Formats: sequence, structure tokens, C-alpha cells
Amino acid sequence: MEIVLVGLNHRTAPVEVRERVSFNAEQAQRAAEELRARGILEETLVLSTCNRSEVYGVPPEASHECAPGLSSFLSEFHAVRPDVLSVSLYHHYDQHAVRHLFRVSAGLDSMLLGEAEILGQVREAYRFAHEQGATGPVLNRLFQGALEVGKRVRSETELGTRPVSVASAGVKLAERIFGKLSERSALVLGAGTISEQVVSHLRDRGIAHLAVMNRSRDRAEDLARQFGGKVAPWGEWETALVAPDVVVSSVASEEPVLRRDILERAMNARGNRALFLMDLGVPRNIEPAAADLYNVYAYNLDDLTDIVQQNRNARESEIPRAELIVDEHVGKFLSWQASVELVGLVDALRARLKEERADFIRARLDGMNHLSAGDRQRVELLMDELLEKLLLEPAQRMRGEKELRRKIRNVEALRDLFLSNREKP
Repeated sequence: MEIVLVGLNHRTAPVEVRERVSFNAEQAQRAAEELRARGILEETLVLSTCNRSEVYGVPPEASHECAPGLSSFLSEFHAVRPDVLSVSLYHHYDQHAVRHLFRVSAGLDSMLLGEAEILGQVREAYRFAHEQGATGPVLNRLFQGALEVGKRVRSETELGTRPVSVASAGVKLAERIFGKLSERSALVLGAGTISEQVVSHLRDRGIAHLAVMNRSRDRAEDLARQFGGKVAPWGEWETALVAPDVVVSSVASEEPVLRRDILERAMNARGNRALFLMDLGVPRNIEPAAADLYNVYAYNLDDLTDIVQQNRNARESEIPRAELIVDEHVGKFLSWQASVELVGLVDALRARLKEERADFIRARLDGMNHLSAGDRQRVELLMDELLEKLLLEPAQRMRGEKELRRKIRNVEALRDLFLSNREKP
């Protein structure tokens, strides 16, 4: 009951290689079917995201022996030369594979420390593989444990709670001022990449109304259409600034787009209702003096960058707590794995001892002609009772005592010790 993992991620492979080795849903299903049909793996699960492609499996033979075949399969499946792919692949086995997956699910192995998306991706990969019948008792237990680790890390630590991008930090600040954004409106100045990131975060946080203003109306319409917003004519500040609670600006301009006098008139028209300004422009798009206006909350790129760095530091300080949760669940999984293997070992040992008992009785009793058939039968029953007594208590203890299961990890050594020179179960 061994586990093998072969994969690559953002640390081991450049994006052009990761793109070539990624799996869509149809490919993941086909790969799982082929791996089982070829006898490489008995259980299979493919985890593929923009930053990683990993194949988890339970092989019919020792995991170290199947890893080269799994690597060759990946090369063949994606038509990538082995010499190109091999330098990017990592191989993990048994407890190292378990720990790797649990750290992935916790967000400890992500490009962005503590990212929230990976837990959902692990959950979806497991759901898909399970529905396709590709997983079995080992991978089911493994991935259920991984999901539990991810949930605990997110609920018991602050690893993923602090935003670590400028766009997410700005939106988080807006929520601190207004609470939930589901009844708020936003105006976005600019339609470039940064504006798109902010709009995406606003939509994720449930912003009720969204307007986009850009010098190029076509670009504004594209962004508004993508996120279900509307377009506001460029420069019509008298009307555009009355409704929104949040204004985000990221445009190329040598001079401030929103001067203090424009915002002062807007605040009078709004009845001084609170206004949150997020200035992501370089040079700045909003005149610094606007921050002095009553009920105006203004943050520029430097302010948000400082917050992001503080949040990164705070996330990093949570790593030890997250690693403790990972360690705890790795121990639980290995104890479960050992208990299952030990039960199999006891069954195999019982069969071995019964064979030995039969040989022993045959050799010892053949010369005892004074024993009747009934006497021989009683001797056999007594020996069976002794063997069961010797095996029953350890088997019951293994099932009932977690601490004992934790201590017994190297089942292979026990199997070699008691079943040497015999075929392993």
C-alpha cells in the first residue's frame, strides 16, 4: 500500500514547460485510465493547475520501482522529450508524498503563500477522480486528509487571511470602511491590467454596481462587458463621482486626473457621503491634497505596497503554525496506513503459522502411534487455540490503540522479519 507522486511546479519548471504538461479534464481521465490499463498504477489522481501538474498513485509494486515508468508515461502522453521533462520532475514516495500534498493543500507550496484557490483545486481534482472511479481506499483517505488540513490551516491560522497583492489589499481596505460591498458601487478609471485585477476583486467581493471610465471607450466597453458593468463617458466628473462609494484609478497621465477641486465639488454634491479613493497610477492620478477633504479616504500605490509587505510578513510568521497542522495530519495518515498494513500482516502471519503448524504436527505425531485419531485432533485444536491467542491480542490492540499504530511504522521490516523467504501478501 505505497504511494508515489511524480510532478512539476513553478519552482522546478518554466511556464513553457508547465503549459505543455498541463491536463484538462478529458486528459486527466484518459491518463488515469491508461496508467491503470498498463499496470503502472492501481489508483490514480491528477492535480493540474497553472502552477503545477502532479500525478498521485498507488502502484502494484514498490513505489520507487514504478516512478521511472510514470515519468516515461508523462513524457509520452504530452509528447515532451524525456531529457527536457526529466530536469523539471520531482519524485516523492510514501510519507514524503503525503507531506507534499498536505503542504500544497495548506497553501504552503504555492507561488503566492497561503493562496485560497489551491484548496478548491485539490477538492475538484479529488471529486473528479473519485467520480471516474480512479481512486481507491488509499487515495480517498489521503485526499480527504489533505482537504481537512487545508480547512484547518485556513480556520486556525492567518496564513491566507491577509491580502498580498495591491489590488486585493485596496479592496480589503474598502471593506473595512464600508463593510460588505454588496450594496455599494464602484467607478474604475482605466482599463489596463491593473484595473482588470481590481475589478475582478471587486466582483469577487460582491460589488453591486460597477462603472468603467477610460479614454478609449472600446477598452472601457470590453472591461465593462467582461464583468457586467457599464461605461461612463471619460471626464464627466460632475455626474460620474456622485454615485460611487469606491473610485479606483490606474491611468497613464503626467498630471493628476482627479484634482482636489473636482473632488471637493463632488463631495458637496454627495452630501459628504464617504468616498474611498484607490490611486494605483504612476505618477499619481489623484492630487494628494484631496486626502484632506472630510470623509475622503485616499490610498496611493506606496500606501498599499507597505500594507502588502506587512501582510506578507504576517503570513510568513504563520508558517510554523501551519506546518504543525501538516505534521499532525501526516502522523494520522501514516498511523492509519500502518494499521491497515499491519492487519494484512497479521492475516499473512496467521496463514504462515497454520502451514508451519500442519508441518510440525505431521513431523512430530507420525511416530506417536499410541495416540488415537481423537488425541491427534485434540492436539491440533490446542495448537490452533494457542496460535489464535498469540495473534488475537496484538490484532485487537492494533485496531484499538492509536498510540501503538503511531509507533509501528516500518511494516515492511516486520514483514521481512516474519515472512522471509515466503511470498509477500
